[in-house]
Amino acid sequence: MQYQIINIKTVQTRKEGQLSFFEGAHDFPFTIKRIYYIHHVPAGAKRGAHAHKTLQQMLFCPYGSVTIFLSDGEKTEEIHLDNPSIGIVLQPGLWRDMLWNIDNSVLCVAADQYYDESDYIRDYDEYINYLKVQKEEANI
Repeated sequence: MQYQIINIKTVQTRKEGQLSFFEGAHDFPFTIKRIYYIHHVPAGAKRGAHAHKTLQQMLFCPYGSVTIFLSDGEKTEEIHLDNPSIGIVLQPGLWRDMLWNIDNSVLCVAADQYYDESDYIRDYDEYINYLKVQKEEANI
């Protein structure tokens, strides 16, 4: 499965909490072109239900708890993002679903591309067919 859990750099201040930060292209394998965040989502809501053909992303949850369900067409895994100093880098070709575990949790995403609707695969059957074509092309 093409993902990597990363520790986001975190500095403990004397009495004022912690400061977490990351630097694109230094802390993960791409330059950031877009940052977005999903918020005001009620607990129990599901989002995502898509894959990307070429986009790389780093997801982290600075507030609350979101579970990320991943599939590569053969295996599935789930990652709980509930610590603001932990992130997950997703490579292209992974199907993802996200479940909000706590009301108003915030999911932030740093991406290596500008928004491009044609990069999305939003139907799971289409995703499985896409993977088959990719494997066939790789074996040519």
